[in-house]
Amino acid sequence: MSLVEITNVINGYLWSVAMVGLCLGVGIFFSIRLGFFQIRLVKDMIKHLLGGQSSDSGISSFQGFSMALGGRIGVGNIAGVATAICFGGPGAVFWMWVYAFLGAGSAFAESVLAQTWKEEINGEYRGGPAYFLEKGTGIKALAILFAIAGVIANAFTGPTIQAFNIAESARNAFGIPTIVTGCVVAILFAIVIFGGMKRIGSVAEKVVPVMAGVYILLTIVILIANINHVPGMFALIFKSAFHMEAIYGAIWGQTIMWGVKRAVYSSEAGMGSGSQASAAAEVSHPAKQGLAQSSSVYVDTLFVCTATALMILSTGMYNVAGPDTASFIVENLPGIDAGTGYTQAAIDTLLPGMGSAFIAVAIFFFAFTTILSFGFYADCNVAFLFRNSKNLKYIQIAMKLLLIAMIVFGSVRSSAVAWNLADVGVGFMAWVNLIALILLYKPVIKILKDYEQQKKLGIDPVFEPEKCGIKNAELWDKITKSRYSDLLQNKKKILESKDEDVAI
Repeated sequence: MSLVEITNVINGYLWSVAMVGLCLGVGIFFSIRLGFFQIRLVKDMIKHLLGGQSSDSGISSFQGFSMALGGRIGVGNIAGVATAICFGGPGAVFWMWVYAFLGAGSAFAESVLAQTWKEEINGEYRGGPAYFLEKGTGIKALAILFAIAGVIANAFTGPTIQAFNIAESARNAFGIPTIVTGCVVAILFAIVIFGGMKRIGSVAEKVVPVMAGVYILLTIVILIANINHVPGMFALIFKSAFHMEAIYGAIWGQTIMWGVKRAVYSSEAGMGSGSQASAAAEVSHPAKQGLAQSSSVYVDTLFVCTATALMILSTGMYNVAGPDTASFIVENLPGIDAGTGYTQAAIDTLLPGMGSAFIAVAIFFFAFTTILSFGFYADCNVAFLFRNSKNLKYIQIAMKLLLIAMIVFGSVRSSAVAWNLADVGVGFMAWVNLIALILLYKPVIKILKDYEQQKKLGIDPVFEPEKCGIKNAELWDKITKSRYSDLLQNKKKILESKDEDVAI
């Protein structure tokens, strides 16, 4: 059996229906147990997303959000959505929205845990599933396995795939040789990554909102140009989602599966990757960053993925495969495979001949910010594995050089093995992270409760682990005393005054 066949079998188990069901189940569980904070605390989500400041050890909440969002928004937001429509029909878009809402619960949980058990390594915050698995559950072997999988997926296979997509789209649109594109991307990456966490966060907070905003703006223009089709388009989405459109009845089960699967892959809610960016943020309470990071799921799926879907559906530039995937229920684009071709065709209806050029530029920004996030995630896991080594700095430099080499290599060569190995690494990370979230649900609930109780008393929430019954979070004692002593003093005064009122 070849390596491709072996990895195909492994991925068949890792990315099975059970994975999609577990992601959905964890999202539902946390949404219910946290009282659907996605609705109750929307104002807080926006407030903590836009507020906050960086420190010597950490980045701002918005930079952490942008880094996580940069990792989430990738080629899948363009090609993946088209694939979901092709194999699940227009109704798959509705189920993407459903998971975005529920997945915010998982995103909150993993971000809170990453903040709670983060560490300060070489003067910078680091955290994520490997860290909270070790400190929260005590299962060190599982933490090490997660970190190893994280290094493989983020330093070896992931960058090659993203670089290949950038180089291939640039060659198709502009005729630029792939090796030239690869070298340019590698140089830009090196300039940013060797600037450390601060520079990655600074670039992410500038590039990610602009790239997402331009993409959504183009969607709005296309919708205006096709305004007569918009009501029917939304009606089709909802009818198809609930088996009310006869033509799509034969693939209704696939409608739900593809919608949830696309949202899971795109938003990465519950997969553990975004929590590593969350841990780097400077906040006074873990719940603040959890609320901020929940917004990234909405932006990724409700805005960017939806933008792609609406472009395709409003212009009618899509095909829908039948149950056997060989025939078509709808075939508006004969001979065009599911993927970026649908989005290119949709843009061409507004700007003839510009579809491939726009998609090439979009893929560059989407994939480049993903590579930057990969670089940071790989560094987090390398720091975990070698944090006690006196050669950690040299190991981190070697990892960055490896990333640069993999970008150049990936730009000229992509293979089924690379794609499969990337899926194996990310799939393993997801399973381990989801299990960790289930094991550590109690601290998540306690931390949100603590946050809300302080808010009700008029306190700007500040975290004291022992008050929540949380152990092994010693770094927070240093953080609160050195950076939030004023908030801590104010909290004590308000609590003392409340105790006096009760006594009277």
